[in-house]
Amino acid sequence: MPEHHSHHLVYGTLHDYLTGEELVDTDDERIRQRLSRMMVEMLGYRREELEPRLSIETLFTRHFVRSVIDLTVRLDDKQFMIIRYGPGSLVSRERAALAAARVLNGSYQIPLAVVTNGTDAVLLETATGKTVGEGMTSIPTRSAAAAMLPTLLFLPLQDEEKRLREKRILNAFDLERCCIGL
Repeated sequence: MPEHHSHHLVYGTLHDYLTGEELVDTDDERIRQRLSRMMVEMLGYRREELEPRLSIETLFTRHFVRSVIDLTVRLDDKQFMIIRYGPGSLVSRERAALAAARVLNGSYQIPLAVVTNGTDAVLLETATGKTVGEGMTSIPTRSAAAAMLPTLLFLPLQDEEKRLREKRILNAFDLERCCIGL
């Protein structure tokens, strides 16, 4: 089991729905597990099409941040959507999700990003940052995603300066400030 340093209430451990890996059991992790289960059991994705806990590591102004992408969704061997979970307000998490979708993949920008708090969601188009759907039902089913896949824009990577800016945004938004200095 991974070492866990946090202000979150820990209930013990649980096993990841997708991988079977032992994880720290927190309220947030339980919601992440429900999201994975929903993607498979309700929306029709195969477990192997969902990549949990991919991450992007950044270091700016002496602040190392490991930004975790809760789920990365793949169809036809292409990552086409990321899902980021966070409690509370969704609008405050949209910009970081867009930044993550723009830099996570080393070959192209992932075209869709979902921000969710487990009860509500926003579906964003990575290229423009525009909201293309709201609510949990905006997360496309596997069949809907397969139908839209040919129309999605898999843009090439941004130039290095723009990628660096996106990483700075991700670093700033994902820096845990609640426990600094304690």
